[in-house]
Amino acid sequence: MERTWIVGMVALAGVVIAATAFFLLRTTGTDHDLRRVIAEQDLLPIEAVDHPDALVGLGRALFFDPILSGNRDISCATCHHPSQATGDGLAVSIGTGGAGIGPNRVLGHDRELVPRNATEIFNRGASEWATMFWDGRVRLSRRGELLTPAFIGLGVDLLPPALDSVLAAQAMFPVTSETEMRGSPDQDPASNEVAGFDDREDFPAIWDALTARLMAIDGYVAGFAAAFPEVPADDIGFEHAALAIAAFEAEAYTFTESPWDRYLRGDDTAMTEDAKQGALVFFGVGGCGECHTGRLLTDQRFHVRAVPQIGPGKEPHQPRDFGRAGAGGGAETQYAFRTPPLRNVTLTGPWTHAGVYDDLEDVVRHSLDPTAALISYDPAGLSPEVAAVTLETFDGVRGAILTYLERRPIDPITLTDAQVDLIMAFLESLTDPAAADLMHTIPDSVPSGLPIDR
Repeated sequence: MERTWIVGMVALAGVVIAATAFFLLRTTGTDHDLRRVIAEQDLLPIEAVDHPDALVGLGRALFFDPILSGNRDISCATCHHPSQATGDGLAVSIGTGGAGIGPNRVLGHDRELVPRNATEIFNRGASEWATMFWDGRVRLSRRGELLTPAFIGLGVDLLPPALDSVLAAQAMFPVTSETEMRGSPDQDPASNEVAGFDDREDFPAIWDALTARLMAIDGYVAGFAAAFPEVPADDIGFEHAALAIAAFEAEAYTFTESPWDRYLRGDDTAMTEDAKQGALVFFGVGGCGECHTGRLLTDQRFHVRAVPQIGPGKEPHQPRDFGRAGAGGGAETQYAFRTPPLRNVTLTGPWTHAGVYDDLEDVVRHSLDPTAALISYDPAGLSPEVAAVTLETFDGVRGAILTYLERRPIDPITLTDAQVDLIMAFLESLTDPAAADLMHTIPDSVPSGLPIDR
């Protein structure tokens, strides 16, 4: 009996020692190293957001309703569509006057392309957001003040004071853009009462006209009353529409269950070994984590990454897109664009501010040696609409960017193909499976009765 007990205890001790050894081996390997990086960089999982149902419901209707465009032919969702992972699947977007959805959308006759790629809108309800748009023209100051194109100088700010976030402030401006949603006085019918306004000094007139449209529709009168019960109907402004749109975007397109988020919450089994190794390369020798940092995997700062420019340029009769410098950032920020966030990034191509890459691995390889990638980029495969406004000026714009880089060179980074593969595995782990199918976010109808882009 005693011998049997001793043998059993020895066996049990062996199991405990083996289990302990396995645990130590595991925690002193990849997981140990990665969790040290996570702690050092204070990397946190995405958290869910919560907004009142009435506010979200109103925002959902507004987001999908073409009533907000001058010609009543394009909605917010046209360029941020659920079928395209909240983008539009195009290199640079096609605004009012176009037809179709996603990569099949076509440019209207005599219309101009939107100068940049439509950003995805995942996780925009996170409190860390301090900038919107590729050039940061909507942002928070160091003192927490909203800075937008509606600040026209001499202390005059046309932005309504009720806005409570950069996301809500952002929603005020696509409707004012001639190429995106407002329309053109030279091309559009008299029924487009906002096309004739200037897209800068006349911001309030545009917002007031669109609000009048909304408040002439019974469904929206009821929707605003439910979402803003403390605001009299006569005091409803477009800022209330923007607040509702922001609430819907945050509620519908925040995703918290990617393998990376689950790993950050302590589940060591959530990521593959390759994804974990890829995270170590990403935050280590790959240098990616220098800019793609924090909960959102973006520092929200502006960097020159030598991305080729395609499309028409940002300003009329100006073929170059100067990026942050064109939005008040100063000459040193020429060709600098905001670091994009990376949650669900595998779903959101084409990538970069100009949508020049259809393959995410090409973006990674561009980042390793941006100057060489710019020199070797071949625009021959562009769509006919984009090629028509790109090829004539492409070499000149590329030359201008290269000249700029001579003064501010970008040091290349050398990685093996195996290391690049590991980074790609990590990027896969940033995608929440639920983000792959967003069609349930589309309403059956909108209060205006206008058709919904599907």
